[in-house]
Amino acid sequence: MAAERLLAAGVTVEVFDQMPSVGRKFLMAGRGGLNLTHSEGLTAFVARYGAGAAHLKARIEAFPPDALRGWADGLGQQTFVGSSGRVFPKPLKASPLLRGWLIRLGRAGLKLNLRHRWTGWDEAGRITFDVAGLPSVTTAPDVTILALGGASWPRLGSNAAWVPVLEKQGIPVSPLMPSNVGVTISWSEIFRQRFEGEPLKRLSVTCAGQTQTGEAVITRTGLEGGAIYALNPAIRDELAANGYADITVDVRPSFSAEELTAKLAVPRNKQSTSTFLRKAAGLPPVAIALTREGAGGTLPVNPLALATLIKAIPLRVTGLGGLARAISTAGGVRFDAVDEHMMLSARPGVFVAGEMLDWEAPTGGYLLQATFATAAAAADGAVNWLERR
Repeated sequence: MAAERLLAAGVTVEVFDQMPSVGRKFLMAGRGGLNLTHSEGLTAFVARYGAGAAHLKARIEAFPPDALRGWADGLGQQTFVGSSGRVFPKPLKASPLLRGWLIRLGRAGLKLNLRHRWTGWDEAGRITFDVAGLPSVTTAPDVTILALGGASWPRLGSNAAWVPVLEKQGIPVSPLMPSNVGVTISWSEIFRQRFEGEPLKRLSVTCAGQTQTGEAVITRTGLEGGAIYALNPAIRDELAANGYADITVDVRPSFSAEELTAKLAVPRNKQSTSTFLRKAAGLPPVAIALTREGAGGTLPVNPLALATLIKAIPLRVTGLGGLARAISTAGGVRFDAVDEHMMLSARPGVFVAGEMLDWEAPTGGYLLQATFATAAAAADGAVNWLERR
């Protein structure tokens, strides 16, 4: 995106990528349908970035969701709004979009340099690369944009090898941590064997006073899914402070505790507990088992106590999944290290964009939107820098 905007401004552009082909993580995002952005109002949209909202607001307002949809349309990939408000290209994959994009960039004059791993700057200030089988390769551009990714899915190229390079330059980098990743919970063996891979639909999860509603999936080691991903920052803070994070799960969020208590107060007759909960409360087997798991194996008989449990099943999280399988990364180059044009204060003429900056967002189109918006901002800043010089 940065290259495209620079080319449109008449700048000669070269892209250096350490991988054998470009856009590998973009293609990985396409495996889930390529959720480009979201259709909600801009105020609510920006608020999704939490602590990063203040830093991203102007960048996203300058390149909002409608601009991203227009860009995709211009590549012949019309978008549509799904039932959840998320925006996708109609083919529901990234490859047609990337293919058309690279053709357009090539026609605009972009030069690609693959298998070039950025290693920093030499004593003369030239950019240096490691290229397999060759001595150190250097180049001396008038302006540089670093878009080196975070640390999630490192096999696709974003391996955070840039962190020590920038820190050596005195550029502050917040620690890179997994975001939008599952959590670790010590299930009983019988629960794990019976329900691994089972979805939990329409639930609410609460941690440290924050609640998210959505879906989740039972994994061998814990829970993952949208409701869990959105609570990653709160869970991460609790883990850092206590070594664990206590969460509660409401498997019947559509009912109040009073309504659920009334439903559970009807006579059970000779029904088993599972049959009674399925009929009276509409709970599927996986939700019943999770309630039992949170209760330590024995469910209360009292309707109020049982309803209270179903509305707040206690679970203890002992960790987050690793960076290798995280959807995205928290942490990165701190915003106080860049100016309003995304330029590094410590390296004039060097701009930063994308996930290597210190922000995070829930899934839902917010990740790609901010990545594109910061790239556009960095490119505009670079053009401004060149014009002023």
